[in-house]
Amino acid sequence: MAGRRDTAEQDGAVVVSAPGKVLLAGGYIVLDRKHSGLVFGLSARIHVLAQEIRTSEGVHLSEVVVQSPQFLNATWRYGYRLVANGGGIKVTQLQSGAPVDSNHFVETTLNYVLSYIVQVDKDRSAHGLKPASLLILADNDYYSKPKQEAERPSSSSSAGGEMPPNAPQQGRDTNGASTTEPNEETLSAAQIEKPPRPRFRHFGTTLRDAHKTGLGSSAALVTSLTAALLSHYLPPSLFDLATPEGKRVLHNLAQVAHCSAQGKIGSGFDVASAVYGSCLYRRFSPSLLARLPGPGEAGFAAALAALVDDDGGGLWDCEIRKELVGLPPGVAIRMCDVDCGTQTVSMVKKVHEWRDANPEAAASAYQGLQARVDELARVLREHRTAEIGAVMGPFRDMMRKLGRDSGVPIEPDSQEAMLNAMEKVEGVYGTVVPGAGGYDAAAVVMRDDAETEKRVRGFLREWSRTNEIQVRLMKVKGETEGVRKEDVDEFKLWLH
Repeated sequence: MAGRRDTAEQDGAVVVSAPGKVLLAGGYIVLDRKHSGLVFGLSARIHVLAQEIRTSEGVHLSEVVVQSPQFLNATWRYGYRLVANGGGIKVTQLQSGAPVDSNHFVETTLNYVLSYIVQVDKDRSAHGLKPASLLILADNDYYSKPKQEAERPSSSSSAGGEMPPNAPQQGRDTNGASTTEPNEETLSAAQIEKPPRPRFRHFGTTLRDAHKTGLGSSAALVTSLTAALLSHYLPPSLFDLATPEGKRVLHNLAQVAHCSAQGKIGSGFDVASAVYGSCLYRRFSPSLLARLPGPGEAGFAAALAALVDDDGGGLWDCEIRKELVGLPPGVAIRMCDVDCGTQTVSMVKKVHEWRDANPEAAASAYQGLQARVDELARVLREHRTAEIGAVMGPFRDMMRKLGRDSGVPIEPDSQEAMLNAMEKVEGVYGTVVPGAGGYDAAAVVMRDDAETEKRVRGFLREWSRTNEIQVRLMKVKGETEGVRKEDVDEFKLWLH
């Protein structure tokens, strides 16, 4: 396979991954520049493999092909063209055969990143972009198994679908090692010790119908896709992901693309964590993006490059403090997937309406929450393990009060009961409904050992049975590392 890898490297093949996130503390207040949030990167990653599409001599393509082979009907083909008057690159989805759903996050990211590339690399602008293939692979914890599949014996990872012919075989990782995992929801704690599931399982559904687990898939996707495109098309002299300058450019560009794809200017903590990993994060001023033209509009490419590069260093006023975040030895942050849904946007809207109608009460509540955020970060950073629960408990109380005052189910009764009971499990230091709260996730700060994990899994199985819901402890753990390049050789079976 060495020859195949050499060819891949000559063709500019690159694999980049970015982590998911958990906003352990700072929901709602992180949207206000006066405040900050404590965000941890997660071991669940989204990987993007970028490689050139080789064509026959004399054949010229202006096409980018994006595939997400873990889902049904998930291949998107885009034509691209350079727009006059400095409008940058505009991509258009190409249809052939059966109609394919659009992928707004991918399409928007392509518009922004390709426009930036042709603006900063004059050689690309003069000679055009070569066609490229982009493969998106998500770690399994980004999506839930529907209940009927979770209850089905796990004899196949495909959940009704099969990976493409060039994909690693079911039950094998990219190096051929066995990775088949039994269904952890229906087996005993002892049986869970068996080998893990396939690294990238097929979810047996379309992307539109997939059940997300709330780990920040859109931010991780936009960040890894942006980094893969920059690394694939630009020489190291213009972009090097391993350098602080490379990460700064990636962060700024991914923030702009992600905000555009979302249709709103969010706080950006999820993109910051995808790039830098765990950190204390203070958002950028929303006005930063207000005057940027849209893709295809006159002057877009130059304005985008000036905003992203920020040569004067005075535009991006966000604060990303990695040095203030840590975890005690032997302590892990784990995530629970609760098979329910939460409309985060409507919850945020209601909290903001309450804040605007009650400015003094809101200011007092936000200041109190900020003090707890800072205290929790300090306790974790200084390895004061015995104090974790004493800090997380009052934080939960304050978030529930914010929910009651604003009429928003930040920590619903069902979640409160489950977390209170879970905190009585030996080895659990504290729990919280992360981020904006709701019904669909829970974070657990717990002892990082097999016995504690068995006890927590056992508790969740019994809780699921007696309450007729599906709750599972995911494999994912909190980690500090952000975006990174991966070894192309580990993904050799996915190469053309």
